[in-house]
Amino acid sequence: MIWCVEDDAGIRDIEIYTLNSTGLEARGFEDGLSFWNALKKEKPDLVILDVMLPGMDGVELLRRMKESAMYSEIPVIMATAKGSEYEKIQSLDLGADDYLVKPFGIMEMVSRVKAVLRRCQPREAAHLLQVGGLVVNLDERSVTADSERVMLTYKEFELLKLFMSNLRIAFTRDQLFSQVWGADYCGETRTLDMHIRTLRQKLGAYGSLIETVRNVGYRMEGKE
Repeated sequence: MIWCVEDDAGIRDIEIYTLNSTGLEARGFEDGLSFWNALKKEKPDLVILDVMLPGMDGVELLRRMKESAMYSEIPVIMATAKGSEYEKIQSLDLGADDYLVKPFGIMEMVSRVKAVLRRCQPREAAHLLQVGGLVVNLDERSVTADSERVMLTYKEFELLKLFMSNLRIAFTRDQLFSQVWGADYCGETRTLDMHIRTLRQKLGAYGSLIETVRNVGYRMEGKE
């Protein structure tokens, strides 16, 4: 639900109609007081908040929202007067997620609303790679083997991530150097072999999943 707080009835009606017609449910408020009272009963997904409102203005409403533990996470797009740089800066400093400068195009409004909603969506569940009891958490950059934490260096983690993202795929040494060390790396082959050896050791029983492919390089087998 998108709430549009705008004292100009014509602008408010256009905002609501356009948002509804693009698949976004919208509701309008003509002043800050009615908006604030409604906020105590339910929370919108996003607020388009005009700065110039009768009574309690948009800046004061924004300040109250961002100071409140209940409302601070609600995304807010401020509608500011053309040429009023101070209003834009003040709104952003107070925590506004974006702003629209009047007069703004109605499709620009929709675009900005959708962009802010995408940015403010709850964080997705952690991205995991798993082979048996070996788990790589890509968000935390952590590794566990049978629920026990495995401490890896940056390069070891990148090697394991590459292998677990491409099970049973054989990588040449040049491919591994290119993807983990960088295309311009000109190190010795034994550098890779040493990293593979220490990675196997740290993974314990799961280290045997990383196989040497003779005359090619390495691959990681899956585990039922």
